[in-house]
Amino acid sequence: MTTVGLIGSGNIGGTVARLAVAAGHDVVLSNSRGPETLTDLVAELGPRARAATPAEAAAAGDLVVVTIPLRAYREVPVAPLAGKAVIDTNNYYPERDGHFPELDDESTTTSELLQAHLPQSRVVKAFNNIYFVHLHALARPDGAADRSALPIAGDDAGAKAAVTAFLDSLGYDAVDVGPLAEGWRFQRDTVAYAGLYSADPADWERPAARNAEQVRAALAAARRYADS
Repeated sequence: MTTVGLIGSGNIGGTVARLAVAAGHDVVLSNSRGPETLTDLVAELGPRARAATPAEAAAAGDLVVVTIPLRAYREVPVAPLAGKAVIDTNNYYPERDGHFPELDDESTTTSELLQAHLPQSRVVKAFNNIYFVHLHALARPDGAADRSALPIAGDDAGAKAAVTAFLDSLGYDAVDVGPLAEGWRFQRDTVAYAGLYSADPADWERPAARNAEQVRAALAAARRYADS
């Protein structure tokens, strides 16, 4: 099994950690406030989990998940992530992150920013388009009729294969959207964003399984809307 490093251990990071431990992976958790603030989460997860600094989590992980506010992406340690597959869960919220002109004018995407910051890593965009409650609730074993799929984007085929296998172990199929530049198709304010996995916009907490065909349809709709 894989050791998963987590840079950021909030809602998405904590949920990924829970699913990873349930799947038999080891996890190394970190955040910006220090390992001592993760005591409760480590205790909940059990012996497969430990807390560390971001640099230590980056070094320990065979696969590393970066799940922090976009405004802090330049703080992600570079050297310990060289050569590794890195999952980026970032979304751009200008009211939280401040404005990034290159994102405002759509000349790049959030994951391409992280890839430029990590030139020797292999970044794959994933987990950014699903509410953390839904992410936990919708995980299903391989072959389940109500198994959901999550989109991924990346420039490296090997990294995408590793992330696809990781998603499979957590209980999800993967839909390959293409290179990182296509990651906009499942970012905020698109039909393939978080509402896709909600059964009813008026009942946000209630999840709805979405298979690969349904995810592809939403991604295609995002493309059509952008082109219209």
